[in-house]
Amino acid sequence: MTYLQLDGAQGEGGGQVLRTSLTLSVLTKQPIEIVNIRAKRKKPGLLRQHLTSVLAAQAICGATTEGGGARCWANTVYTR
Repeated sequence: MTYLQLDGAQGEGGGQVLRTSLTLSVLTKQPIEIVNIRAKRKKPGLLRQHLTSVLAAQAICGATTEGGGARCWANTVYTR
């Protein structure tokens, strides 16, 4: 499966990259992989609220995910 790889350390390097990427992935049905999630933060990786965003996107579009545990640095979302 072809997916778009995004660097979560780009821009402000926080959760907004994750939230925006998830939204666009759901709308376009384009699978994504996000690496270096929140890399510029004191506590890098997914926090509880970011994991909730991933789970919400998963529920909305029936996506499958890889990774995505708390404090993980990479997550792949396969949208349908």
